Amino acid sequence: MTWSEMQPLLQQGTVDTLYMVLWSTLVTVLGGLPLGVFLVLTDKGGLLQNLPVNRVFGVIVNIGRSLPFMILLIALIPFTQFVVGTFIGPTAMIVPLAVGAIPFFARLVETAVREVDHGLVEAVQSMGGSIPAVVRKVLLPQALPSLVSAVTTTVIVLVGYSAMAGAVGGEGLGSKAVTYGFQRFETQFMLITVVILIAIVTAVQLIGDTAVRLLARRGRAA
Repeated sequence: MTWSEMQPLLQQGTVDTLYMVLWSTLVTVLGGLPLGVFLVLTDKGGLLQNLPVNRVFGVIVNIGRSLPFMILLIALIPFTQFVVGTFIGPTAMIVPLAVGAIPFFARLVETAVREVDHGLVEAVQSMGGSIPAVVRKVLLPQALPSLVSAVTTTVIVLVGYSAMAGAVGGEGLGSKAVTYGFQRFETQFMLITVVILIAIVTAVQLIGDTAVRLLARRGRAA
């Protein structure tokens, strides 16, 4: 396969991969952030302490984290079909990608929020701050560098998930690597897809690390 033949395939695969990762990241943050905060609030000593509810949600999150993504991908085919009308293509893959990443991200959020100094929470409460105010003004701002690091880690995980999703009809670089690299014995094509995936992960990590450093520096200055 010549470079002129590979180029459009690699470009389309990269676009599809970024599309899946970006949208699934958005859904993951929207679902995992409140879930992670809720786990902290309902745990022992939390502002909404409710251990039975906390344990139920904790079990659900643990189950979601323990399922291998390929099994989850197949198990969610009926749900994916119901949500987007199909179970193949980059848009359809957003559903299992997000479902698989939300429990993972929620645990990272939980860890980040737990690190916030409880004294700050008590100070806001003593001034009459409501629970939403505590979350909005203390927990999330104080945990922001760790939350950005959690998002970075989640995006990198989703890049790997997207490659696996490509192997079962999700398009993206994974699909291109299987179809045009593995099945046609085009080793060069396979290597190029690996290099592109490494480049994406490296770029995400660099951007995330830079954002975390800037936020930490701003927090120290404040």
